[in-house]
Amino acid sequence: MGTSSRRALRLAAVLALLFAGVGLFLAFGPPQLLAKSESPLFCSSCHVMESEYEAWFHQGAHRRKACVDCHLPNQNLPVHYLWKSIDGMKDVIFFYSGHVPEDIRLTDHGKAAVQANCVRCHETAVSRMDTTRLCWDCHRGITHKKTGSILTR
Repeated sequence: MGTSSRRALRLAAVLALLFAGVGLFLAFGPPQLLAKSESPLFCSSCHVMESEYEAWFHQGAHRRKACVDCHLPNQNLPVHYLWKSIDGMKDVIFFYSGHVPEDIRLTDHGKAAVQANCVRCHETAVSRMDTTRLCWDCHRGITHKKTGSILTR
């Protein structure tokens, strides 16, 4: 076995241990950590999301839903937690690197997740509609930036 093969094997082992450690921490770490991280208050704890939280809290049509109900894939649990991890790490990196965009916009993946969740939750209402058009193109008041009387950024 060559030197580069050993390094690759060591790197793979370290990454596997790190992944297992994070998984164990989330599973058995501080009580309710996973549940807390899915709450709207957790999402709003990042100051760049305060105005979106306020718009959702005061005027949002979906005030009884958590952020993850709309913004993460919810068709199956493994995919949900995979994207929760990816999006969460991306947010942490942006926040702590100081590169948080002024205008936060949905990525293409985010748009697909929100659209799929709209269709999933309102399946009966949209069963006879063209669901390839984005729901918020017509329902503009549903977005955080144009919710009710609150206009953010």
